[in-house]
Amino acid sequence: MNESNTKLLPKDTIVITARGTVGSMAMLGEPMCFNQTCYGLTAKEGVDQTYLFFALKASIANIHSVSYGTVFNTITMKSFDSIEIPLPSIEEQQRIADILGTLDDKIELNRQMNHTLEAMARAIFKSWFVDFDPVYAKIEGREYPLPSDVMDLFPDELVESELGLIPKGWKVGELKDGFNLTMGQSPPGSTYNEDEDGLPFYQGRRDFGFRYPALRVYCNAPKRIANPNDSLVSVRAPVGDLNMAKEKCCIGRGVAAVRHKTGSASFTYYSMLKLKDYFNLFESEGTVFGSIGKKDFEGLEVIMPPNEMVKAFEEIVGIFDKKIENDSLEIDTLVKIRDTLLHELMNG
Repeated sequence: MNESNTKLLPKDTIVITARGTVGSMAMLGEPMCFNQTCYGLTAKEGVDQTYLFFALKASIANIHSVSYGTVFNTITMKSFDSIEIPLPSIEEQQRIADILGTLDDKIELNRQMNHTLEAMARAIFKSWFVDFDPVYAKIEGREYPLPSDVMDLFPDELVESELGLIPKGWKVGELKDGFNLTMGQSPPGSTYNEDEDGLPFYQGRRDFGFRYPALRVYCNAPKRIANPNDSLVSVRAPVGDLNMAKEKCCIGRGVAAVRHKTGSASFTYYSMLKLKDYFNLFESEGTVFGSIGKKDFEGLEVIMPPNEMVKAFEEIVGIFDKKIENDSLEIDTLVKIRDTLLHELMNG
C-alpha cells in the first residue's frame, strides 16, 4: 500500500468518476481506497458537505459538458474550475441538505428492504425446489417450519431422475413443458418515440434495473408483447440477466418474456434465477456476442413440481414480491420528488 498510487478517502467524501461513465457520484459511508479513475471532494469551511453533494448532482450536465476524450470520456481536476454552484448561507445549505437527504435516506431504505425481501424469497425457493429441505425433514422425521397444509404437499421420498434425486411424484421436463415463452422482436426504429405514444419498449439488458426495467422509450407498433409481472430474460449479451415487467410492454430481440403455465409470476422469476448457470453456457455462443435462441431456451431441462406446490409457493412468496413492487413504485415517486426539489432548491 505504501508503494501504491492508491489513496484513502475518508468517510463522507464525495466521489465522482473521472473516466468512461463520467459524473457518476456517491458519498462514502466509510473510508475507501481510490485511484485516478475518480476524484474525491470535501467541502471547505462554510460549505455543508451534503449540500455540496446535491449541488454537484444538480450540475451533472455541466460536468458532462467539460469532459473530453476519443475513446473514453474524461475529466481532469481543472474541469471543476468551470462548474458553478449556488452558495447560500450555511443555514440555508443545511436546510436544503436535510430535505433532500431525508428523501435519499427513504429511497435507500426501500432499496435495502427490496434486496432483503428478494434474498428471503430466493432462500425459500432454494429450500423447496433445489435442496428439498421439507422432503428431507419428512424422511428424517424432523419438524420443518411450514404450515401443515403446505407440508402435506411434500412427499417423504426421493427418486432418481435425469437431473439427480428429486421428490417422488415430481418430473423432469423441458422448459416449454412448464412455461410459456415469448421471444422479443424489434419493431422498426421509426416507431420508437419519447412521447408516450404506444407501449413502453424494452430492447435488452441496458434497460434493466434491480427488479424492473427503466422506461426510456415507447413503441407505437409493437411486434411482441410482455404482460405485467412476466419475467424478462436477456437473450443477447449477456444471456440470462433478469427483470420483471411492471406493465404491459413491447419487447425487442434482446429480451424474452416467460411465465409459468399456472400464471405464477413469483415461481417463474425465481426459476429463471436458478437457470443462471445454464444461461451462462450460451454467453459465448454468438459470433460476437452471446445469445440463446427459442429452441435452446425452450429445451432447457427443468425440475417440474406439481402445480399445487407452485401455487403454495406463490401464496407465500408472492407477498414478498408484492412488497417489492410497492416499494419500487414508491422509490420511483420519491426520486421524481427529489429531482424536482433538487432543481427548484438549487435555483432559489
